Amino acid sequence: MWFSRNRDPSVVCPACGSEVPRSSAREYDKYGDRWERENKRFEYLCKPCYGDLCHLPREGLESLLVELEDEEYPWETFLAQYVAAVENQDGRLEEES
Repeated sequence: MWFSRNRDPSVVCPACGSEVPRSSAREYDKYGDRWERENKRFEYLCKPCYGDLCHLPREGLESLLVELEDEEYPWETFLAQYVAAVENQDGRLEEES
């Protein structure tokens, strides 16, 4: 079976929903480790959405968010606690006295 070399499958950007050729998309791993490829499925973002991403490390982010969500706060309090936790070197919430 012969395949055309001009064949470029399209992908749908999960951020904006636009359909773009795979060659024009950027590979994205939502778990933050795109180099570990074994048994992994990638998402593909269009170039503008990929450019808008924050490319900072996300290690510990999920557990921090879960810890913050343990209590119900107004949105502003949640954000203030998140910023304080991120600025704290070990990334853990400080106990209030």
